[in-house]
Amino acid sequence: MTVLPDDGFSLAAEFPDATRGQWQRLVEGVLSKAGTGATGPAAEDALATALQDGLTTRPLYTAENATGAAGHPGFPPFVRGGRAGATAVSGWDVRQRHREPDPRKANEAVLADLENGATSLWLTVGPAGLPVSGLATALEGVYLDLAAVVLDAGAETGPAAEALLQLCDARDVPRTALTGNLGADPLGTLARTGQDADLAQQMAEAAALAARCTRELPGLRALTVDALPYHDAGGSAAEELGCSLATGVAYLRALTDAGLTVDEACGQLEFRYAATADQFLTIATFRAARRLWARVAEAGGAAAASGAQRQHAVTSAVMMTRRDPWVNMLRTTVACLGAGVGGADAVTVLPFDEALGLPDAFARRIARNTSAVLLEESHLARVIDPAGGSWYVESLTDQLAHAAWAWFQEIERAGGLEAALRSGLVADRLAATWRSRSARLATRREPVTGVSEFPNLGEQPVHREPAPATASGGLPRVRRDEAYEALRARSDAHRDTTGARPRVFLAALGPAAAHTARATFAANLFQAGGIEPVHEPATVDAATVAEAFARSGADIACLCSSDKLYAEQAEDVAAALKSAGAVRVFLAGRPGTEQREAYVRAGVDEFVFAGGDAVAVLSSVLDRMGVA
Repeated sequence: MTVLPDDGFSLAAEFPDATRGQWQRLVEGVLSKAGTGATGPAAEDALATALQDGLTTRPLYTAENATGAAGHPGFPPFVRGGRAGATAVSGWDVRQRHREPDPRKANEAVLADLENGATSLWLTVGPAGLPVSGLATALEGVYLDLAAVVLDAGAETGPAAEALLQLCDARDVPRTALTGNLGADPLGTLARTGQDADLAQQMAEAAALAARCTRELPGLRALTVDALPYHDAGGSAAEELGCSLATGVAYLRALTDAGLTVDEACGQLEFRYAATADQFLTIATFRAARRLWARVAEAGGAAAASGAQRQHAVTSAVMMTRRDPWVNMLRTTVACLGAGVGGADAVTVLPFDEALGLPDAFARRIARNTSAVLLEESHLARVIDPAGGSWYVESLTDQLAHAAWAWFQEIERAGGLEAALRSGLVADRLAATWRSRSARLATRREPVTGVSEFPNLGEQPVHREPAPATASGGLPRVRRDEAYEALRARSDAHRDTTGARPRVFLAALGPAAAHTARATFAANLFQAGGIEPVHEPATVDAATVAEAFARSGADIACLCSSDKLYAEQAEDVAAALKSAGAVRVFLAGRPGTEQREAYVRAGVDEFVFAGGDAVAVLSSVLDRMGVA
């Protein structure tokens, strides 16, 4: 490397340092044009974005926003990573999930994954996946001393673990060579199923399994602290983290009561979190999780090194869509990036067709190659904690850690996670969070590409073999697309019954420059509910509009144009559409009170605009059109 001489020349020498006050004054000028009189810090606050959990994203971050030392990779509080040195840049464990109930088919998929980049296996065992009796067949040809195996067997954890150990013995593989996780998670099973009759027994069995791993199986961990049930029920990042801390603390108590030391107990836990397409929040989630668990371990008397949390990231099932599932590839790529940059030890990328049934070979290939591209071509693992030092990421990590800790303390005050689950505290909190988020989804303030934004009614459906039913009876499972999926399903049923989808006629008034923006908005809106937009070239008078509507075969109509042309033509056109038989007439826009009243008198029934409740509007429209 060539070192340039220090000649005293600085490119920025002639430029004075800019101050935050100067930046705020520039913001004031922009806001004043928008009619906002905010000044100074208030001008900056006006550009801040409120997130869930009381978090805030600010428009500008500087050294003033620094939150203190985050430590060093591999050292408490582990914000910058649980590992240090060369092992920290070797990349994450590419862990593929399998829930195929047919052992032979599962074996084909398992071998294909391991031969093409996967480094470990995550097997769903029991009623929701592979039968315990099929474990040996599913793992035929798998080098158990090389590929880590993670079990997810719920109430059947004990039999599944024993079957895996017996398989090792039958193949003359030393048990000490096994790596992975046996997946005991009694509280996670309670959260998923609501069945708690045998919880005490399950906790005792999990503790016994952990003691056995500590003594005889050094490469295996016995317990998984699975936070996915809380994420899948609509919980926020802080709620997911808080529930995982409460679970981890409950397991530490059970393991130490069974005779393990705190350090041994910490070594038996692996934490599983969701990774979403919000890359910065995902990065902050994994960093904050390590910081929080390091604090718990320290308070419990563990050695410093024992506080390094082992993390398994899984791309969010909540964000996966059933319509236009190809977009899921983009979502999972961003989620995988966030988890990897955030320092997750293992990452599972769900196949893009996960929400439709059992993934096919192509979907599994894309899933494992997502990690391969990020690791081998983008070299994301070549840098330890690449987001570290970003004032935004550090601030977000700090805010999230405090919000999660507050929720964790609330759970502990309620008697711990078991009591909080039984009393409904957790369910009520997650439900309230999901209601708030559902409102954002309904108004499209949180858009879902391919579903609530840019839907394609002509897309060919993707069919997959049905997957085994997942555990239920406890916390619900939600999806971002669920409200729109229900609307689209109604449209599909109507098409199958009548031969055509429900239609809306777009009355595009005036030249393209006047109507294109709102016609595009209206078409996008109605297609999100499965209502097909139809229109003819821009019309010039009310009579022509009425004739075009009559030819369209639609029952409802929507006026689309500029405010100026609305003032000139909207009343006549609305009246003509009503006379031509329109069941309901919409207008795309948000006119003032006086104009609004005039349009209503002329026949406009409803106004659609950005920020309106799209789900309510579309549900109402389908009801009026008789779409069951």
